[in-house]
Amino acid sequence: MKRIKNLVIGGIENKVFNLILVTVLLLTAAYLAVSVNHSNMLAKLAAESSAQQQAAIEEITNATMYTVVEQSMGRSTELEARIADSMFEGLKTRVEMMGEYAQMLFSDPAAYSRMPSAGPDPALNGETVPQLILADGVDGTDPELADRIGLAANMSGLMVSLYGVSEETNSCFIALPDGVFLVTDDRSATKFDEAGALISYDPRTRPWYQLAVEKGGLAFTDVEIDAFTGDIGVVCAMPIYVDGELAAVVGSDLFLTSMRDAVQSSDSYGSYTCIVNQNGHVVFSPRTEGEFRVVPASEAEDLRQSGNEALAAVVGDAMREKTDMRTVELSDGAAYVVGAPLETMGWTLISVCSQEAANQTSTALRDSYEQIQQETTATYRDKTARSRQTAIVLLVVVALLMLASALTVSKRIVRPLNTITKRISELSESNLEFKMEDAYRTGDEIEELAESFAAISHKTVLYMDKVKKVTAEKERIGAELSLATDIQAAMLPHIVPAFPDRTDFDIIGSMDPAKEVGGDFYDYYLIDDDHLCMVIADVSGKGVPAALFMMASKIILQSVAMLGRSPAEILAKTNEAICSNNEAQMFVTVWLGILELSTGKLTAANAGHEYPAFKRPDGSFELFKDKHGFVIGGMEGARYREYEVQMEPGSKLFVYTDGVPEATSAEKELFGTQRMLDALNAAPDVAPQQALKNVRRAVDGFVRDAEQFDDLTMLCMEYKGADAKGGEDR
Repeated sequence: MKRIKNLVIGGIENKVFNLILVTVLLLTAAYLAVSVNHSNMLAKLAAESSAQQQAAIEEITNATMYTVVEQSMGRSTELEARIADSMFEGLKTRVEMMGEYAQMLFSDPAAYSRMPSAGPDPALNGETVPQLILADGVDGTDPELADRIGLAANMSGLMVSLYGVSEETNSCFIALPDGVFLVTDDRSATKFDEAGALISYDPRTRPWYQLAVEKGGLAFTDVEIDAFTGDIGVVCAMPIYVDGELAAVVGSDLFLTSMRDAVQSSDSYGSYTCIVNQNGHVVFSPRTEGEFRVVPASEAEDLRQSGNEALAAVVGDAMREKTDMRTVELSDGAAYVVGAPLETMGWTLISVCSQEAANQTSTALRDSYEQIQQETTATYRDKTARSRQTAIVLLVVVALLMLASALTVSKRIVRPLNTITKRISELSESNLEFKMEDAYRTGDEIEELAESFAAISHKTVLYMDKVKKVTAEKERIGAELSLATDIQAAMLPHIVPAFPDRTDFDIIGSMDPAKEVGGDFYDYYLIDDDHLCMVIADVSGKGVPAALFMMASKIILQSVAMLGRSPAEILAKTNEAICSNNEAQMFVTVWLGILELSTGKLTAANAGHEYPAFKRPDGSFELFKDKHGFVIGGMEGARYREYEVQMEPGSKLFVYTDGVPEATSAEKELFGTQRMLDALNAAPDVAPQQALKNVRRAVDGFVRDAEQFDDLTMLCMEYKGADAKGGEDR
């Protein structure tokens, strides 16, 4: 150590000065290096995180939109098809009523008086009246013809009554083979041309007359133009024969302008509806281009024979039953397509929604997210550059100040640093928090360092506490879900054998939920000693909401059934109870059957559920395509039809939910009802419990490692006959 005047060289102050100088230089260099590297790492991490978040958002949004579109299109298409078909069913019913009355008239003409009739009168326009029109050359004064006209005029009162049933009704009429046409409507003025002359009309030349005579029974025409009003419509006609001779043709027609207008106005936001007739021709559509445009029948393509196999398949299937939502490549892009039949006419209603329109939400979200990310990245880079410049300036200023005051503040610097080091070394698992002390409050970077470290230490402790709470909450939720699973399983019949003291039948069911709890359920119980009630159902949705809805539905069904109601009444009463308070708008498909054990007579009803499978003695399992009613909870006032099946000793019943045929392999292939029947018929004579195991084994072998996406529920019952009771009194 040397002293030159007041300057000490090699002393502690000099060493501190040199140390601080070197430290400042090294820290400045290190900061710059770390800052640049840190900035690059953050930019890279932000880019990778952005890409992952964008992919996840797009995937979740697309999946959510697909589910929403599928459920919305499926429900609306089926409902619209039912509403449209009810109009044609009403038309058919009116014509059948007219046909029955006309058959009585012409089969026994002597039993009826002759009623007067008059031609069209423009003054009566707007009033519902019968109007007599004769073809050119027909002499209405001929006594024999006048007698038949008077007999036919007995239909006037019935036709007037039936005309007022529906606003869409165009007219009700009866035509005689002699060219006589007695029509009832409220448009007398339309029977005259602009000059005021009666329009010539021969019913024998009309398509409805010729089609009914050719078919020899009730027939519907294709869409045609009304001869008097010029509006489009469809005619239902029915021939009347007496002793093998044609006596008359009765009929009624509907205006289809409201249906056409509704279809025309359905084109909105990339989705629309169209009507396809029994020949596969598009009769109503809002589109003027593409596969679903309307063209004259002579030029129209049968869509069932289209070169677009996916389109042909969905149209063909939709004429038989409601289809699931399918993706079809159309000339204007990919689209989601759902169809439902109009059974009365043999037509089908097709709903179309373009994929581009369905994915607009996902696309907009992705574009917005990209814009936000770009703006955020630009802002981050700008702020980082400014921060780096500011930090460099501050480092220079601090370095100069530190160098100027190094000799006087060396002790003040070293002492708090040593204290900080000591406190850090004292931290342990029981004491993780570094706290501020007066010794650190030096008013410089040491105090800031201590405050920053104290803040980080405090946040770390809070974070660990939060992790503990979150972990405990997850364990609690897991325990509750496990308990819910046990409760749900306990509510279903699970005792094997179910009725150990009964030898006249054997029954068992199983339910494997896709999640912790499911929406499927099955049930069986004795209403009395001679009646066994069997139920299988599938609630819309998954998880806890579906499970709660399932429990309510199960309790209501059993409560109504124990009152001794018939299957149709049970379903109707249950639907009434659920619809009265169904704010969640959930629904449940149900198959319910009641077996009379003494006779083997099974009475059943179906509320939108899968077809049951029956096995006759010494036979194989086959699907029984029963009539489906509307789903429970879907519409107030729904009514259900029941049917009977005679079960002989040795007969078996197998019912299931859609989780069986819709079990999907890793290749996205459905298990299907045929594979289900094959699994049952591989050993058709085994006990019900083994039959369920055989089907489940076949499903597991088909899907392999693919995730189960729907509840899988089955029920099997074998009827052994009343004699199998072993003579016990019951």
